[in-house]
Amino acid sequence: MYIKHEFIKPDSLEYRQYQYNIANSAAKASTLVVLPTGMGKTIVALLVIAKELKKKDNKILFLAPTKPLVNQHAQFLKEFLTIDDSMVVFTGEVSPEKRMEMWDENRIIVSTPQVIENDLISKRIYLKDISLIIYDEVHRAVGNYSYVFVSDIYRKQRDERLSLGMTASPGNDISKILEVCKNLEISNIEIRTKYDPDVKPYVYDLKIKWKEISLPNEFSYTIQLLRKALSERLKMLKEIGVVESSSVSLINRRKLLDVQKKIQGELRSLPNPPKTLFQAASAQNAALKLYHAIELMQTQGVNALRNYFQRMGTEALSKGGSKASRDILKDSDVLEALAYAKSTDIEHPKIPEIVKIVKEQITNNKDSKIIIFTHYRDTSVYVLEKLKHIDNIRPVRFVGQAGKGEDKGLTQKEQIDIIKKFKENVFNVLIATSVAEEGLDIPSTDLVVFYEPVPSEIRTIQRRGRTGRKMPGKVIILITKGTPDVGYYWSSRRKERVMHSELEMLRSSLNKKFEDAKSFYESMTIKDNQRKLDEYSTTKNIKIIVDNREYRSNVVRFLSGKEIEIESQQLDVGDYVVSSRIGVERKKVDDFLNSLLEGKLFFQLRQLRDAYSRPVLILEGEGLLTKRNISHNAIFGSLVSTIVDFGIPIITTKSAHETADLLYVMANREQKEGDKAVAIRGEKWSMSTPEQQQFIIEGLPNVSAVLAKRLLQSFGSVKAIANASEEELCAVQGIGKNIAAEIVRLLNSEYMHK
Repeated sequence: MYIKHEFIKPDSLEYRQYQYNIANSAAKASTLVVLPTGMGKTIVALLVIAKELKKKDNKILFLAPTKPLVNQHAQFLKEFLTIDDSMVVFTGEVSPEKRMEMWDENRIIVSTPQVIENDLISKRIYLKDISLIIYDEVHRAVGNYSYVFVSDIYRKQRDERLSLGMTASPGNDISKILEVCKNLEISNIEIRTKYDPDVKPYVYDLKIKWKEISLPNEFSYTIQLLRKALSERLKMLKEIGVVESSSVSLINRRKLLDVQKKIQGELRSLPNPPKTLFQAASAQNAALKLYHAIELMQTQGVNALRNYFQRMGTEALSKGGSKASRDILKDSDVLEALAYAKSTDIEHPKIPEIVKIVKEQITNNKDSKIIIFTHYRDTSVYVLEKLKHIDNIRPVRFVGQAGKGEDKGLTQKEQIDIIKKFKENVFNVLIATSVAEEGLDIPSTDLVVFYEPVPSEIRTIQRRGRTGRKMPGKVIILITKGTPDVGYYWSSRRKERVMHSELEMLRSSLNKKFEDAKSFYESMTIKDNQRKLDEYSTTKNIKIIVDNREYRSNVVRFLSGKEIEIESQQLDVGDYVVSSRIGVERKKVDDFLNSLLEGKLFFQLRQLRDAYSRPVLILEGEGLLTKRNISHNAIFGSLVSTIVDFGIPIITTKSAHETADLLYVMANREQKEGDKAVAIRGEKWSMSTPEQQQFIIEGLPNVSAVLAKRLLQSFGSVKAIANASEEELCAVQGIGKNIAAEIVRLLNSEYMHK
């Protein structure tokens, strides 16, 4: 039996009662949908979209946290909706101008939330015509995540709103679940488990088995030496008095993190902290690193330990490398442990167990698909090496896009290609890190193997959900005896039970919970007694130009809530431009100290001074004298030099909110007279004629300093460049058709004064 609807292609989607029931409910009120992985959350979204399409003059916004997910959802909607020509995908790769056109011309927009946030901040788009917003992986809608910002703007721009949040695992923290509901104005929750009557007919058996692994005796000596080195740091912390414990053996990782907060708090509060406090900070950092090293040896093996210390060595030798890393690598016990680990050829017993499990599965069913989850990239490389030479096993590694050291990661295109080949059985074993846990359309598998348990119930559910979708599935979890593996396994089990219990409670007493949540958040609201900016007289049409690297900061978020035009540009100098004479460099305290240590600070200040007649440095945050072990005299000296030698005033703010308020007041004051228009680049002073010429040409679209010099050398003058055709411009090395067309368009466009 198939779904029948005027906006859904006939005979394309199987009818499932529970999906239909949930969609009907979600079409009436903003809803949180919690469905196990593989149970068709996207089909529920499709059904709600189909209902919304019956309305006129409305748009639908479908948000997903990553580009692969966005493309996956768009492909799904195009496959099953009858109006696939009225749907568009937004990513950062599409120009802002093009997105504005696409927004006006299409009814369904599928996008990452970050892109929508940027366009809302720039006022390129508005949500007044959006009748439905869908939030995939909705458990992310907390804190400063873009979902929260988009929802807040939605509330301000449209009266009748409908939101649909979807997740397989919202977590076990009831306050976070309620925070998600509050942030997205959710008033209805639809939860299904495999035990619900309308779901049972579509559920396949899932066998979960955990295997205990014993560590080889050869690992004991290395672990013993690392524990000895760890014990020395813990003793130091006990002697200094920053940790209270009758025995150092009772100091665990959690207590060490508490110690870190205590040390940082004292460093911030004391005007002249004692030297022992800095020693304690270094010892605490070293202890955490050693805890991690021991855990790697216990749960991952010698190879992972070697790579970890190799990266630590590189970091220790780098400029600004941590004292803790240098201290560890000089420790005789650590050096002996490393030498012993390097001399052994024994791999972690999980490796042969993985090989055995995969061989058995492929032997029993040659068409099997298997996913092996590993927490660490190093381990995924090692597992791949062990499997790729075995008959009938065709493994491939699947990791994220971010580079880590020499591991450059996979591009989005490479990820899509791997998933496609896994579906087509070109590969039959996927060795994946956390990137394969959430959302991606990876086909159902016969077997999922956890190389190690993870303490997160959300990640456990997501990993497990990769099997047992369209056929019975199997999960095997490897646990090393007497190691953190055991604690992580039971922790995720406990959290999952709590999560299901809380969700059942929410389902059975929904109204009361939402009332309690409302009261809770109202009681937690911080009341600001400061005078608000809107109490001051303000100027209309205020504009601030923001460097695109600063664009997604909380400062810009707060600015976007004011009556102000924000424009993103790639600024050569500074972070914000509030008038033709004022350019602002914003530095958080950590950034300021890093720039000072790396020797970049004064170069940046010199550029700022040369670019603007009234440069300003905003120093944001607290702990300038306590965050790093840097001489107070060195910090004071840099502040004095900034003010005296460079003539740049320093204004301090405590938070991004204060910085936004300051920039707003500054721009309002500068622009209220109407004769200080915002310049994309600040004024240049005392430049030679060639410098002035280069400065002008650098203002053309996508023209760098290098291209500006080439253009001037080729044409001989600014006037000749302005009169050149596209073909003539393309003759210059580095100037392609697109850049040439943009230059000609800009130079010949009529000036439309706002």
